[in-house]
Amino acid sequence: MRIAVDGMGGDYAPKVVVEGAVQAALEYGSEIILVGDKARLEAELKKTGHVPSNVKIHHASEIIDMHEPGAASARAKKDSSICVATELAKEGKADAVVSAGNTAAFVSAAMLSLRRLPGVERPGIAIPLPSIKGPVLLIDVGATINPEPEHLMGFGLMGDVYAKHIFGRKNPSIGLLNIGEESSKGPDYLKKTHQLLESSKLNFKGNAEGKDIFTGVFDVVICDGYTGNVVLKVSESIASTIASFIKDQIKKDPLRIIGGLLTKPALEAVKKQIDYAEYGGAPLLGVNGICIISHGRSSAKAIKNAIRVAGEFVDHKVNNHILDSINNPK
Repeated sequence: MRIAVDGMGGDYAPKVVVEGAVQAALEYGSEIILVGDKARLEAELKKTGHVPSNVKIHHASEIIDMHEPGAASARAKKDSSICVATELAKEGKADAVVSAGNTAAFVSAAMLSLRRLPGVERPGIAIPLPSIKGPVLLIDVGATINPEPEHLMGFGLMGDVYAKHIFGRKNPSIGLLNIGEESSKGPDYLKKTHQLLESSKLNFKGNAEGKDIFTGVFDVVICDGYTGNVVLKVSESIASTIASFIKDQIKKDPLRIIGGLLTKPALEAVKKQIDYAEYGGAPLLGVNGICIISHGRSSAKAIKNAIRVAGEFVDHKVNNHILDSINNPK
């Protein structure tokens, strides 16, 4: 298995990207192709102390910064690390692509090079979120901002496949994010989406309210990319804020410090459950290739786990199953 990794993408690249790639190469055994400035990548590899033979470098002379306009940059900077990595997948020289760089640029590069899977009208970024019953897949969190009902229906089909083959859910429950449980709630496009989902082969359980995401009522929650991105960012903020509150309160009292030491294993376990680094990356579902989008603030562990997710996607042939689902919607 060959996985192309955008070596220059992310807030802490290339350092953490190289570290994560080396960890993944040692742990998973895949061939990792680091794409980016050869000199900088080689310098970072030397710092790791051991360069596995399954880590390669593919030079790319340009970088798309996080603040640059995504679509325009993907078209203008053909030799950027994001575009070159995606092109390797198009040419069959890589089985998957991982990037923690500019998300809009990555989505644009994927659409320009790889195109969509036959039958898919819009791609969706799917992100696993923690719940009390295991991970929940939220789709879309940023790829398609103004979807039509048919696009949301497609998200449901793709999310169902992912939940089955990656989460191991036999008959994933599907929810449509809305402001209330009743089918009469929400704007017209959500009402029509509700009707489409009800008449589909999916295990559609109705509307999902915001409170339902983290209780695990649904295995997959569908929404437009604008709403999904807001949900994702708010969720990340709440998790980090609560962690800060707990630390501050523990420090205020010696007895609390002792209690904090006693409960540290439990707190560490909770931290692991809500840490995005554990989930690695979000697949861009619907493109004719495998693209895993990592958080811009990814650590080496997050990059390593994103590479793991890419490998799982390849192993489980998720795109083949998506095509089967699209061709047999009833």
